[in-house]
Amino acid sequence: MEEFSLDEWQIALETKKRELEVCQAEQRVKSCLSCPKLNNCEVRDAYVHAVYSSMNKGAGGGFEF
Repeated sequence: MEEFSLDEWQIALETKKRELEVCQAEQRVKSCLSCPKLNNCEVRDAYVHAVYSSMNKGAGGGFEF
């Protein structure tokens, strides 16, 4: 079995994901899109930033698919 270790970007992403899930539970929504705080949500913004950072490992730049 291969051992898997998370890098700093993945650890930050997992932390922000847990925070987002707690927020969704508190707001009693299954998706941020159902939340009335969607447009001004620091928790969601931090999660989106963590996703982006985990994709580019903090190197910046644009989304490239």
